[in-house]
Amino acid sequence: MKYFKDIWTSLYTIFVGLKITGFHLFEKKVTMQYPDLVHPIKDNLIPLNSRNRIEVDMNRCDGCGSCARACPVNCIEVDLVKVTPGDDIPLFYDGKPRKTWVTKYNLDFAKCCFCSLCIEACPTQANRMTQEFEYAEYDRNNLLYMMSPLTPEEAEVKKKMWADYSAAKKKADAEAKAAAEAKAAAEAKANEADKQ
Repeated sequence: MKYFKDIWTSLYTIFVGLKITGFHLFEKKVTMQYPDLVHPIKDNLIPLNSRNRIEVDMNRCDGCGSCARACPVNCIEVDLVKVTPGDDIPLFYDGKPRKTWVTKYNLDFAKCCFCSLCIEACPTQANRMTQEFEYAEYDRNNLLYMMSPLTPEEAEVKKKMWADYSAAKKKADAEAKAAAEAKAAAEAKANEADKQ
């Protein structure tokens, strides 16, 4: 008799365990095939201080790189080049002339942990968190955002202008130094001749 009681107990516990599964088996399915179908979210469900996609205002960014240094996962890359004298210099958001060009500002959302440390570190408040959180992609390369205000061709032109200006300035400084050394040597020679 114990044998049949054990069989009944095991079958009973299986049916009790599968009861919830049986209820869900015949209910209407609620799974949505994200990102093809998106659940409608009301605006008031996302808090204003939520940490989602980062937005960068390149008109405010001066390329200081403090956001890249503050990032714990190194998902931000910033390169800049100084403005060459005589270049068409746009004004910053505060009316001051720009001193640098941001030639590269890459933000890799595949690595980003949305910690908002880059937001806190930015001295010009160029970075901010938005409420947009749906940016799923099938390809990881689409999560690399290149936000530079310059096209790659313009960035190369600005780098070349700065390199040419730096080389010309270095050459002029070397010539001025050589001339000053020659003048100092001539004066020293003249002073030595006067002493004799």
